Amino acid sequence: MQTESLVGKYPKIITFWLGLGLTMIFFQVVIGGITRLTGSGLSITKWEIVTGTLPPMNEKAWEIAFNKYKETPQYKKINDGMKMKDFKFIYFWEYFHRLWARTMGFVFIIPFLYFLKRGWIDSFLLKRLVTVVLLAALVASFGWIMVASGLIERPWVNAYKLTLHLSLALILYAYLYWTFLLTFQSFPHVINIPGIKSWTKSLLIILAVQIILGGIVSGAKAALFYPTWPDMNGEFIPEILLQTGSFQLDHFIHYDKNPYFSAWIQFLHRNVAYLLTFSILIFVYTHWKKVNNIAYRRFLIMLVTLLTTQVLLGILTLKGSIYQIPVSLGVAHQAVALLLLTAMLTLLFSVEKKGVL
Repeated sequence: MQTESLVGKYPKIITFWLGLGLTMIFFQVVIGGITRLTGSGLSITKWEIVTGTLPPMNEKAWEIAFNKYKETPQYKKINDGMKMKDFKFIYFWEYFHRLWARTMGFVFIIPFLYFLKRGWIDSFLLKRLVTVVLLAALVASFGWIMVASGLIERPWVNAYKLTLHLSLALILYAYLYWTFLLTFQSFPHVINIPGIKSWTKSLLIILAVQIILGGIVSGAKAALFYPTWPDMNGEFIPEILLQTGSFQLDHFIHYDKNPYFSAWIQFLHRNVAYLLTFSILIFVYTHWKKVNNIAYRRFLIMLVTLLTTQVLLGILTLKGSIYQIPVSLGVAHQAVALLLLTAMLTLLFSVEKKGVL
């Protein structure tokens, strides 16, 4: 389906509604980052979709919730002796994370039913919105699978499952953002330059890989092992990576029981960051000269600004990860990564003739 056939087809309220959903997903990712970095994700030990809407309402209910948390590996191995006020703090962030997700459901379903009744949602948009619902359900399901992985043996969630949860959330965001762009009554300027479409897709793929690596780094707390830059504790390539026989499957399965994985995943994350940075800078330099369009050049400036901010936040987060990862810097680093993803998707949309993803 050509984008031209969709121009002006949907009421502006549809675009606003989808934009609101995008904003809520953005903040859900940010809240999830705070939840993760404050160690709050395991404070609620059950997945109660309906009854879990309300928090504990009295001291007895708080004691019951706290006693359930005391049975978790996180409490026994890390937070033994925690006071009730500290438990309420971590409970708040996990509860807020889940409550925000529930609120998104209401923000979606009520207007959706109204718009559908008014005939403002055609079959094309309906199919995309159904896909959004299925993706959202998948994200929520893997969210609980992630939490459950930290309630059995290890005192934190599994890094791979955390990354999968984050990746699915970003896929949901990207798919909804593309749908949002398709409903606009005026589209971004379409740039037709040989090779720009394939180049843009390549940058998007590199960025996606980098975000996935970042999720694993965060989940494995790898920044705590090498909180230095540009070297890794005095080395460009950590010696452990060069040791004969160090590349073993067991080191990846039981990543939290050996130092090899943290060195390996952080080394990859750093170097993919270099690749992404130089690739985007070369892209901007090349197309700045080729495209004499003020709006497009402003967009390229914004892209470089986001990239620079993200690099600086990554370095500051890394160097500040002494004993614990700085929450504010870590959350900001994740938020700007999502903004950078948004910018790359916008760029791809501006060069994608069909506009369908």
